[in-house]
Amino acid sequence: MMRKKIFSRFGSLNKSGRKANTRIVSLGMAALLLTMTACGQNAAGDLSGNADSVSDTSLSSDAGVSASSDLRSDVDADAGIGGITGADAFNLDDVADKELNILDDKYRTTYEIFVYSFYDSDGDGIGDLRGVIDKLDYVNDGDDSTSTDLGCNEIWLMPISPSPTYHKYDITDYKEIDPEYGTLEDFDELVSACHKRKVSLIIDLVLNHTSNEHPWFKEAANYLREHPELTEIGKTPELMDACPYLYYYNFSNEPQTGYEKLAGTNWYYEARFWSGMPDLNLDNDMVKEEIADITQFWIDRGVDGFRLDAVTSYYTDNDTSNIEFMTWLNDTIKSQKEDAYIVGEAWTALSRYSKYYASGVDSFFAFEFSGTEGVIASVARSKRSPLSYAKAISDAEKELSSVNESYIDAPFFTNHDMARAAGYFVGRSSEKMVKLAGALNLLMGGNAFVYYGEELGMKGSGKDENKRAPMQWESADATGMCQGPKDMEKFDMTYPSLMEQASDPYSIYNYYKKAIRLRNTYPVIARGKTQPVEALSDDDIGAFVRYGNTGLSSDSNDYIAFDENGDNIGVDGVISPVLGAKDPLYKEAALLIIINNADEAKTVDLGKWSGTGSSPKLSYQLNVGEEVSTLDGTSLSIPSYGIAVIK
Repeated sequence: MMRKKIFSRFGSLNKSGRKANTRIVSLGMAALLLTMTACGQNAAGDLSGNADSVSDTSLSSDAGVSASSDLRSDVDADAGIGGITGADAFNLDDVADKELNILDDKYRTTYEIFVYSFYDSDGDGIGDLRGVIDKLDYVNDGDDSTSTDLGCNEIWLMPISPSPTYHKYDITDYKEIDPEYGTLEDFDELVSACHKRKVSLIIDLVLNHTSNEHPWFKEAANYLREHPELTEIGKTPELMDACPYLYYYNFSNEPQTGYEKLAGTNWYYEARFWSGMPDLNLDNDMVKEEIADITQFWIDRGVDGFRLDAVTSYYTDNDTSNIEFMTWLNDTIKSQKEDAYIVGEAWTALSRYSKYYASGVDSFFAFEFSGTEGVIASVARSKRSPLSYAKAISDAEKELSSVNESYIDAPFFTNHDMARAAGYFVGRSSEKMVKLAGALNLLMGGNAFVYYGEELGMKGSGKDENKRAPMQWESADATGMCQGPKDMEKFDMTYPSLMEQASDPYSIYNYYKKAIRLRNTYPVIARGKTQPVEALSDDDIGAFVRYGNTGLSSDSNDYIAFDENGDNIGVDGVISPVLGAKDPLYKEAALLIIINNADEAKTVDLGKWSGTGSSPKLSYQLNVGEEVSTLDGTSLSIPSYGIAVIK
């Protein structure tokens, strides 16, 4: 995370009485700023002691390119903070450091790790838990004053239990660590190290099926092979005592859709994914007792929650039974750990997975926004307008809250089952689109998820192994680099490794850090509601307000309530500004977010919207290159693929 003083002593310059149309800095000073930044120096900090020697205070039209670029090198490239308020209202106090405001709740920024391909601590080519420990400072070093970590405050580990496959979604022992990954002691150390950094840790919970090599299934299968005379699995005390594991799975003496033949018998067993993953009988009380024992085991070891795999498959094509089971599961886990966080994978349309929130499960992944044809990618490649993105978020919020007001959305862009984002975009603006798409994911409300390597623009498509390639720390033969899954195809990455990107202020990596910092600076982004602002939008520009009234009473002057026209009517029905409202918890109760997905700069007149007020401030910006946003009164100039945050 980053917390640096930026131009902290420039605030008095606007009081000098100089003309508003003169330059901020001479072109020579601009070049000096850029050179110092390129050399790794904090140019802003070094110059702040000589602030009075900087002669001019405002951006003029002829100085815009050079001065803006250099200011971005010091401000936006390091801390991701714009703060530039334009020609007539340019006050460098606005560029001063923004305090992080990270709330300790379930609205987080989560980093998904496939341990196998993340970091290898012992030289066997396979990632392991100690490798995750070694790289925790990359995810979050626990120190808000540093600028070397991503700033994510939750980690999701894909399955870590023993399994015959590399991906480990077919488990043979739910209460152990796969030897390839390490030991339970390693896991305990990882939990402790995460919690010292105030990072939550959730693990994959695979309950739809086990491995066919799990002792439960092997005992059931062996019993059926040894008793060919058995033609029916009735609930008789004798049979239940002889082999209780017969009831852990779904066996049939007739072929059925989704069933596999049990070799050496006339029996079939349900296995919807493949023969090596027999489905569990989740109606069985003994299975539920096993599940409760498993969740208690990991909670006792300190995990903060679970990611539920394949929840729509618990009961095939039966949402009612799926919801009933998840209600039991949620109640069970929350009785073991009241503040446990649970997120479910329901790979289906919003209209279906929204119903699953009735279970009480905290979150379900927002699949409609993800993938190559989802809302995020479509907006990033300019196939849809940014306003449609805002409207889609607003519509989803309304639908989810109608089912469960306590819902927490779980936005993500890609995951381990999808082609990576770098392959979604082509052409000269492809890198800009990769960056914008990453920001669109992180601008959504809820607990936002980032798949490891997306912050580097890693690519991988086709077979699943390709989507789970080694994390690109540096060159392939460097210490700690993983070999990746055995059947992964050989291909070159489009974008450089972390080692190269870390030193490039305009890299995908540094862009992601700024976007995550934005979430960590303004809690309302993750926790607020969304109001599209059509008055400020067109085909290329999308405007919306993210607002929250969590800490406000309904009779507060800062209470925000929108009418059907997008005007704030508060509690008294009188149209009034939105920006500037304060919330005791969020501090900024409302932010106006402007997105430009055009391949050229745009100008937006913020005065067209009643909620802007008379003195908007450019508080934060995300830029894909050197050009920056500027705000002159209510006239906002925003570069191509840029995002501006107004307060």
